[in-house]
Amino acid sequence: MPKFNTNIELSIEDMDLIEAALRQTKADLSSKLIEAEVPTNEIEPERRVRKIHNLLGRLHNQKVFYRPSNTYVGG
Repeated sequence: MPKFNTNIELSIEDMDLIEAALRQTKADLSSKLIEAEVPTNEIEPERRVRKIHNLLGRLHNQKVFYRPSNTYVGG
């Protein structure tokens, strides 16, 4: 059984591309669910949308946003 690589090296551009692809996939699945165009052979499309949404949330939570350390930023 293969082992996972724990040292994954992705650039910021790679992460942006992955995030954009996930957002597009989520949007496509969501619109199909709304329009009831989901094929009968597709298993649990709502679950797939939820999994993508959770993954996007985890990616967002790992980002480090710039915040000046010497001045107060309200909000």
